[in-house]
Amino acid sequence: MTGPTVTRRTLLGGAAATFAWGHTAASHAEDKYPSRLVRLVSPYGAGGASDISLRILAEELGHRLGQQFIVENRPGAGSRLANEQVAHAQPDGYTLLYAAAPYATAEALFGKLSYDSRKDLRPIAGTVIAPIFLMISAEASFKTLDELIAYGKSKPEGLTFASPGVGSQPSLAAELLFRDAGVKGLNIPFRGDSMAYTELLAGRVDATLTAISTALPYVQSGKFRVLGVASAERSAIYPQAPTLREQGYPDIVAAGWYGFMAPSATPQPIIDRLESELGSILGQAEIKQKLFAQGLDVRVDTTEAFGRFVAAETSKWSAVIHDVGIKAE
Repeated sequence: MTGPTVTRRTLLGGAAATFAWGHTAASHAEDKYPSRLVRLVSPYGAGGASDISLRILAEELGHRLGQQFIVENRPGAGSRLANEQVAHAQPDGYTLLYAAAPYATAEALFGKLSYDSRKDLRPIAGTVIAPIFLMISAEASFKTLDELIAYGKSKPEGLTFASPGVGSQPSLAAELLFRDAGVKGLNIPFRGDSMAYTELLAGRVDATLTAISTALPYVQSGKFRVLGVASAERSAIYPQAPTLREQGYPDIVAAGWYGFMAPSATPQPIIDRLESELGSILGQAEIKQKLFAQGLDVRVDTTEAFGRFVAAETSKWSAVIHDVGIKAE
């Protein structure tokens, strides 16, 4: 006995049905997103501006979407460890990157990467800006920016600045200050703000450029003196600090920034859902106040606007890295 005849039409019909089922299943999964825990990967350790802002947003996302959004700190290698992890993750919306400013400088500093920052990850939304303040110990012999520069010029080795790492916005702003002030300088990297502040208070480094979020208790207690802010205009977070532009350094404009990214093949409906929810969250007065209290400004960028911003940052700082001759070890 012979079996049923299998025709080309039968095969094509079966293939079409399989495709339709698969497409329907994928669409259903997207409609139900998120249906389980979502990991938010941070390129920094606990306690800094990135971690503080991400935990505020993670809690609110969890409330709104009915699933856990957990923070996974993956510091190291100038943010490349976190970037790589998410770039190579499943593109299903359950592993997201809380990208930071070094994302835009990694290739210029380190050359070829294990991921393609332009192709392997896609923007979801920009979230937060962290103004960068120039700080010294209140016990230092110098009290103003001019005095700090003069002090550096009086020493053969120049100035020492505590830095969160090569390619970070504070380190790049410091390099611009060294260049524009005509003073020798050395960025000394620390893995966390607390270690950098300990060295600053002990007088083993001369200054630091840092987000005020973790430094504010030291400022309020009189242990740190704020000499300026590296932004285009004075920051509402600490308006008594003059800009470096006001003090004769017009090119030193830098800030920490954070925003969400996903593996590039992540379905558009998931990107759209996250973009919409983040926009709503960041529009809440209570969330803005929570972030402001931590020394952070809300910057709500759509997917498209955040993509343009990252591209502009990459172009700007890659040129600075080349011009100043910064080399990563």
